[in-house]
Amino acid sequence: MICRFKLAEHLIIFFYCKTQAASPMMTNKEKYILLADDDVEDQEILKDAISSIYPDLHIESVCNGQEVINYLSSCTPGSLPTLIILDYKMPILNAAEVLQQITIYTTVPKIVWSTSNQPEHINLCMQRGASKYYIKPDSFSGLTEMVRDMFESLSLHQY
Repeated sequence: MICRFKLAEHLIIFFYCKTQAASPMMTNKEKYILLADDDVEDQEILKDAISSIYPDLHIESVCNGQEVINYLSSCTPGSLPTLIILDYKMPILNAAEVLQQITIYTTVPKIVWSTSNQPEHINLCMQRGASKYYIKPDSFSGLTEMVRDMFESLSLHQY
């Protein structure tokens, strides 16, 4: 019974992610974030933390690494996100694999946030172009502190 519930929960989340997949509709010069995380709850919590500090900043979400690649490849140069935030442990392609495939987007900072604190994950992401690697905090105040640090360290705090 528990396995069926867990399976149904994953199917619901998968369905939610597939129906919520973003497409680049931002106009030229509009600042926004592309957030990639397969955990819808983590997406919402991070969106809430960002919105609590930068209420006018738009956030587009995708649920796996392949959707990041698809999203970026359909962007025009003037409609690229201002920042890309990747969860490390995504299905299809993890953050390190995505970073390896999006090296042409040199003007867009990339941040990885994850529950994984394994040095090999951190080092690989940093070698492949991540600007920062954060361990997902366990409190909302820790999350807002992470968001502030993220924006200040990348000089994005003018939003």
